[in-house]
Amino acid sequence: MLMGLHHVQLAMPKGGEADARAFYGEVLRMAEMAKPGEMAARGGCWFEAGSVRVHLGVETPFAPAKKAHPAFLVASLSGARDRLGEAGLTWKDDSEMPGFDRVFIDDPFGNRIELLERRD
Repeated sequence: MLMGLHHVQLAMPKGGEADARAFYGEVLRMAEMAKPGEMAARGGCWFEAGSVRVHLGVETPFAPAKKAHPAFLVASLSGARDRLGEAGLTWKDDSEMPGFDRVFIDDPFGNRIELLERRD
């Protein structure tokens, strides 16, 4: 029945678009995609990198996702750590997932994000 994952929806507070662009666009190097017509008036941002799509929607009142989270595969976790460090961001190392090295970070709104690299 299911064919794939189209996008992950995360919440952001009203007016957070510049912070979303700085994090998802500049730090994670995702391209911003135009939101269609009426959806653009609601605020928020959409981003894409390869087959990964993240839609950030305005939620009022806003509450960040502290446990539920997307997990993004990366080619190089050390490269991702370097990129995060250059942006002044911190991460939490976690090695409890067999076959993967991973870190957890928070987006500018406090939403939890996992970055994983497969171990060979």
